[in-house]
Amino acid sequence: MKDGKFYSTLESNKIVKYDITTGKAVETIFDGTMQNPKVDVRSYSFSEDEKKILLLTSYEGIYRRSFRADYFVYDIPTKAIHKLSEKGKQSYAVLSADNSKIAFVRDNNIFYVNLADWSETQITDDGKFNSIINGTTDWVHEEELGFVQAFQWSPDGKKLAYYRFDESNVKEYTLQKWNKGQLYPDLYTYKYPKAGEANSTVEIWFYDIASKQKVKADIGAEKDIYIPRINWTKEANTLSIRRLNRLQNKLDILHTNAATGESKTILTETNDAYVDIAYCGDLTYLNDGKHFIHSSEKSGYKHLYLYTIDGKLVRQITTGDWEVVQFLGLDEKAKVLYYLSTEGNYLDRQLYSITLDGKKKTKLSKEAGTHSINASRDFQFYIDSYSDLNKPLQVNLYKMKGNALVMVLENNDALKATLKEYDFVPKEFFTFKAADGATALDGVMMKPKNFDASKKYPVFVYQYSGPRASSVRNSFSTDGWYQMLVQKGYIVAVIDTRGTGYRGEKFTKQTYKQLGKYELEDLLAGGKHLGSLDYVDKNRLGIYGWSYGGYMASLCMTKGAGVYKLGIAGAPVTNWRFYDNIYTERFLQRPQDNPTGYDENSPTTYADKLQGNFLLIHGTGDDNVHFQNSAVLEDALVLANKQFRSFYYPDEPHGVRGKKRVHLMTMMTDFILENL
Repeated sequence: MKDGKFYSTLESNKIVKYDITTGKAVETIFDGTMQNPKVDVRSYSFSEDEKKILLLTSYEGIYRRSFRADYFVYDIPTKAIHKLSEKGKQSYAVLSADNSKIAFVRDNNIFYVNLADWSETQITDDGKFNSIINGTTDWVHEEELGFVQAFQWSPDGKKLAYYRFDESNVKEYTLQKWNKGQLYPDLYTYKYPKAGEANSTVEIWFYDIASKQKVKADIGAEKDIYIPRINWTKEANTLSIRRLNRLQNKLDILHTNAATGESKTILTETNDAYVDIAYCGDLTYLNDGKHFIHSSEKSGYKHLYLYTIDGKLVRQITTGDWEVVQFLGLDEKAKVLYYLSTEGNYLDRQLYSITLDGKKKTKLSKEAGTHSINASRDFQFYIDSYSDLNKPLQVNLYKMKGNALVMVLENNDALKATLKEYDFVPKEFFTFKAADGATALDGVMMKPKNFDASKKYPVFVYQYSGPRASSVRNSFSTDGWYQMLVQKGYIVAVIDTRGTGYRGEKFTKQTYKQLGKYELEDLLAGGKHLGSLDYVDKNRLGIYGWSYGGYMASLCMTKGAGVYKLGIAGAPVTNWRFYDNIYTERFLQRPQDNPTGYDENSPTTYADKLQGNFLLIHGTGDDNVHFQNSAVLEDALVLANKQFRSFYYPDEPHGVRGKKRVHLMTMMTDFILENL
């Protein structure tokens, strides 16, 4: 919490305040069970002065991140509770810094409520489904740029900056919703810009609360752009806008006057491949109003840089052949930065501190493995959640000064006992050579408990293989399904390929303009490596993946046929022409720029080469990777007279959940037992 001496948690529908030094509860701040009617809290946030709590209830998901909900405001001193609005559900409600107002989105328009009298003011009125969006994002920005709250209060609470999307010219995709067997299915049509197709036109606007006047930001004449981030500087009238060109190889940072809309480009970064804003998105303005910290891969690895407010480089703060994975914050009083990095081992995530002048770098985390850090605002304390490949998550509280352990908050002894009870086997790292014969790649292996090196075992391989998305890391996961397969006599391996993450820009971006090429070569090399081991039956190799991993499993069974006897592809992209443009064009450019990059590594192109036992799975309600992908691949396989199995899950999105997931896991298990 604000003073750094307490933290709060949501448990059993209660918000409980804990003393950070003792770990003991000192107060129940809010009890949803005691309200009449009962209030079921999903999440909460405090006002800046911590006198009010904004409560999120009745959550209703839309896509991956978007949602509607009912919000309540609870006043801590008076214990009064008030529903934010009676006019319909809201999205992304946010308190202003002066604690006087709450802004939110409803039906593609922005509103705010004045907490003094609960009056509701509508800021925009042109919002319309599949046409105009205010204050939130279109589908592709949400999915690929990772945000849905597309408005921000100014630091003084007197202005709102917000996005406006015009998606009128974006082509539509229609999903059929079967809704458990109703007579006629519903049709859900939404805007989905596929590779090479038209995008929304995006604008940034300012709204002044007192005058009710709107000002449009000048973001340049080019309309075919993305605005992946906005955030206010420490100056209440200046908004920082990040602008990305269509091919995502040029990033501009603009400083815009909220009163006039005038903008000045203060920093430009270009890249021969792409500027990955989803990865290098750190931008922090210092309280001195004279500097900001920005992350970049321009040295070949992601590092932190200090700039003056007008964009002049002061210095590179972190350096080395390793990556800053997360910038955690700056203690401005002490001039010390805190960050997680891969220094020493790219499979680990370690906590470091360094002074603002780039000196006195100190490794704070003690154990090998993956650390996740939650620091108090004043950097007096931090909570370190860490694990390694075979050690379940442990949560420790440290005092920053002297890096002293205060207490263990969670040791997961109950989970350790359960793992022992169910005979979970330990995992072990291994390495193999990429198809280039030189690059070392990583894997994790699970062997049966009574492993006998004189026997020959079948191997089941999981991979994802997408850009930056490493599956092999020195962190713990239970992997219960894989452990069950191990108990049935299989070796299970997880492997990464070239193009995955956290090994520097050159390693990651070598797949640029040819997604699937090197990944396929390396998955085949990984299979051949496993097949060469004395204790592996090379004629009983299987491969599995979902989404990008499903794409790669499909390629292994078609273009790369012959290494794996069995393949399972879940919700695969089967031609990148079918996928959204922000993700796809970042790595492949547009189809009109790079047609061979799209077609030479499409499983559909090689349907006639299918060998082995192939299972293709997809949800018909997948708004992300459309069922179209599997339908087109199936058609190509049928026309090539190739026998295979397929299964679709009615109305399921990109991931299969709930009772249907039990069916999914049973079906995949049976397919493996029967065919591998």
